[in-house]
Amino acid sequence: MIPADWTPHRREDGELLGWIRPSGADWLAVDVLGRELTGAIDWLDAETALEHHGIRWLADPWILEGEAEGPLRVQIVEVVPEGDGRITVKVDDFGDMQRPPTQRYALEWPIPSRLRPLRAGDPDGRTITR
Repeated sequence: MIPADWTPHRREDGELLGWIRPSGADWLAVDVLGRELTGAIDWLDAETALEHHGIRWLADPWILEGEAEGPLRVQIVEVVPEGDGRITVKVDDFGDMQRPPTQRYALEWPIPSRLRPLRAGDPDGRTITR
């Protein structure tokens, strides 16, 4: 649930980039996954941080841990911070439209620690190992 003192910040087209929330006499920028992007800064700097961060990174591959024997390479398909909140991910299908739908997982919002950005050394999802 989004706290009442968080102010949404949107792009010119209305797409939500995140929120600006109070931090003492200053403000913090928070992205759409609920992660703090900045320390305590002034309002205009918080807006700039959210605009610079954008949402393009949501399309990047992510790693979900704890759902299978090893880490799963996933794509974020939905972020719903309102209400009880959820983040829906699916096992990465690499854009293959001929493939049957892949497994989906509904996670809590804000982002749980078991969902993280892809790092060097993570499985690429295309390599078969034995």
